[in-house]
Amino acid sequence: MLIAMSKHSKATPQHPSGAPVRGAGVITEREHDPYRTDQKLPEPTACPECHASYQDGRWGWASAPKFANKELCPACRRIRDRFPAGWVTIEGEFFREHRDELMQLVNHHAEHAKKEHALQRIIDVENSDDGVVLTTTDMHLARGIAQALYNAYRGDLHFRYNEGQTLLRAYWKR
Repeated sequence: MLIAMSKHSKATPQHPSGAPVRGAGVITEREHDPYRTDQKLPEPTACPECHASYQDGRWGWASAPKFANKELCPACRRIRDRFPAGWVTIEGEFFREHRDELMQLVNHHAEHAKKEHALQRIIDVENSDDGVVLTTTDMHLARGIAQALYNAYRGDLHFRYNEGQTLLRAYWKR
């Protein structure tokens, strides 16, 4: 499914036919994500890489006791495997002229998301002369970064995700 927005459209995503897309602001998983476990982990569990802890049924940044079970969190597993859930492509003349400013916004959004949601992180930033491609551990982070760029600077924004998959590709250009 492709969701597109342009500098002339409001924040409501548009279907290629021009009709608004209902529920486009919420991406729900319809298939199991192989990086998230179906079983409940023993509590407390701590990630030996990033030191996130699994308590009360979710990963967060609360410190875990020394005796905690050790297991890599889903985000660290994705980073280790270099298997992103989200891609954000940022390009265009405006990006080339304002690269530092836009990357500051991207990094600010990513840091804020990471503080709130331990599993939302940037995996890699691949720079080129034309733009940048970010990969993320979570499709919601990719969507949030792309939406933050659109909200701040307008331009053209497209989301591509496939039903039944837990990945998102976002393209922003101005």
